[in-house]
Amino acid sequence: MSFLIDPPWLYVNGRVLARATPAHQRGPLAAVTLGAFLATSVSLYLDRPWTRPIWRLCRARSGRDWMLNSGVLRLDADCAGTPTHLVSGALFATYPLWLWLGLRHGRD
Repeated sequence: MSFLIDPPWLYVNGRVLARATPAHQRGPLAAVTLGAFLATSVSLYLDRPWTRPIWRLCRARSGRDWMLNSGVLRLDADCAGTPTHLVSGALFATYPLWLWLGLRHGRD
């Protein structure tokens, strides 16, 4: 997961949930989906050891490298300081919005 991939992926997951599940199951499934995204992405950003297979599969140097660069950008993940952490926190805070937008548009 990465900051470039997660928002559209959350949106698509929301659309799928809205179309493929009964209304009474959407809330719990959306919560599990959001929890999985946040747990994995935050763990990647914090370079938790259990995420190593994920970022290695993505050919990144670390979990934070994958979250920040996604194999596209060239930010120095090793020198991430307070501004980078603040922006990253703000990006994580938008994750519920992307899922909600997908749920909302999937019901149309």
